[in-house]
Amino acid sequence: MQVMPEHRAVVVGVDGSPNSLAALRRAAREAVERHARLDVVRVLPSATGPLRTAGEWLRLRGLAARAVPRTQHLTTRLLVRRGRPGVALAEAAEHAELLVVGARANSGIGNPFGGDTVPVVRGLARCPVVICADQRTAPQEVP
Repeated sequence: MQVMPEHRAVVVGVDGSPNSLAALRRAAREAVERHARLDVVRVLPSATGPLRTAGEWLRLRGLAARAVPRTQHLTTRLLVRRGRPGVALAEAAEHAELLVVGARANSGIGNPFGGDTVPVVRGLARCPVVICADQRTAPQEVP
């Protein structure tokens, strides 16, 4: 019996922040170029109830609809996962071609990627990881 391979996929983590929306735009472009499905993932705390989960799914659907170009054919799957963001995203991307995450330019506490999600994803992901930021929100350098 022959096992069919997983559909090609690009996975992106989205929480509604400007940097995650930049990641969503980049992931959509990557999925179109790769002829792959776009998996848009929202990670919620483990104790999140079903009503909030349904609301987050609807919010995610709206974010994805605004970020994905309507001129491109793109199969999109929306996923709501529970747990720690870095772990949940790495698990969601287990069979993906690419994982895209957003990160602040600097956390202010010594982590150049901001927060703890990016280092966890980089350590656990089995596929290449792209880290992006919304350059429109980046602080301007003073000359």
